Order: sequence, then structure tokens, then C-alpha cells
Amino acid sequence: MSINSVPAMDPRTIKELLQLQILAKSSLLSGGSGASTADDGEFSELLNQLMAMQENAAPSTDKGAASIKPALIPAGISSAPAVEGQAVRSESKGSKPTSYDAMIEAAGRKFGVDTSLIKGVIQAESSFNPNAQSHAGAKGLMQLMDATAQGLGVRNSFDPEQNIEGGTKYLANLLEKYDGNTGMALAAYNGGPARLKRLGIQSDQELMEKLHLFPKETQGYVRKVLQFKEGFEV
Repeated sequence: MSINSVPAMDPRTIKELLQLQILAKSSLLSGGSGASTADDGEFSELLNQLMAMQENAAPSTDKGAASIKPALIPAGISSAPAVEGQAVRSESKGSKPTSYDAMIEAAGRKFGVDTSLIKGVIQAESSFNPNAQSHAGAKGLMQLMDATAQGLGVRNSFDPEQNIEGGTKYLANLLEKYDGNTGMALAAYNGGPARLKRLGIQSDQELMEKLHLFPKETQGYVRKVLQFKEGFEV
């Protein structure tokens, strides 16, 4: 086999060849000084070419790694930062059962709301912590404000069953108000309906086109819940 056909080698192999070269120089069984000098010259030439080939091969590996494209994210949230998307996915529980599945399914059936959407809202609002409370006073799994909870018939927002039923009822009302446009319902759930009305938004497509006009919190909220929802559908 010619020198030019030798493939790039592992650095450990090159190290072994160096050790063999040292041994060859010190071996008492070498075929005389002339033979030793000739063999040593050929060995050095081979080693130098192998090392050069190894160096030339290294950049191609980096280039290949850099050309790998990131995974596509759900349609409608393509403007979300990649890092944020990865963080969201790592937090999502996916299809893994939760302690509140029976309550969520019951509320979903009662009010006609997709259970994956309910779970997405709970994940974004409280990370499934029934005792969560915000600085603004929102409470429980779906972070209901006292006035909202009272209007929904919720007496104890820290009670998971009451909170899920009340929050799902509120979400169902918003979905009906916005003709099933999930993104609009989520924007209103997080920040109220005033900005949607002021901007004249009539569909999720229009929402995504004007999402940059909403507060950063609402922008992130809508994107996160939609990504969580997708995770729970898996």
C-alpha cells in the first residue's frame, strides 16, 4: 500500500509509532547502522505524512459539525429564540402522566378544551405547583386572580380541582370569544383582551404578525404555552 493511500489516523496510533521508532533506534537486533539509518528515514517520512494527513482531516470534521441544521420549531412561533425554544422543551413534561390528569380530562370534557392546552397553561403558569402564588396575587395551578376566581365560582384557588375547573372554564370562554384562535385566547389569558382589541387583531396569524407589539411577558407566554402544548401532544 502506498503512502498516499494511508488514511488519517488516531493520535494514539501516531504515539505508538513514535514509541516504535524509539525502540528501533535502541534495538540490538537492527541490521547494522546503515540499515537502521535507512529504515529510520523511511519511518520518519511515513510518520510525517500521517501526521500531515491527520491535520488536514481535522478541519473537515469541524466544518461538518457546523453545517448541521437546528431542529425546526412549530409553525407560528418561528420568531422565538432558539435558546428559549430548547429551554421550553426541556421543561415540558411531554406525554408523561401528571398528578392532575383525571381532573384535567374532566374539565376538558366539560368545557370542550384540549387537555394538552390545559396542561400547557398549567406548566407555564405554575409548573404544576398547586401552591404557587405570584407577586400580583394570582394563585394555584392556573394562576387565578381573586376577582376572576370569584366570578368563576372558585372558592379556594389552592384547591387543584377547583382551580383547574375554573381556569379551564375561563380558557373556554376566551376560545369562544376569539373563535377558537388559541394564540389570541392565550394572549388574553395572560395580559387581558384590551391590547388585542386596540390592535384590531382578528386571527392567530394577525397575532403572530403583531406579537412584537405586545409586552415581552405576553410574547414569551404565548410561545411557551404553544410549545408546551405540542410537547404534551407527543
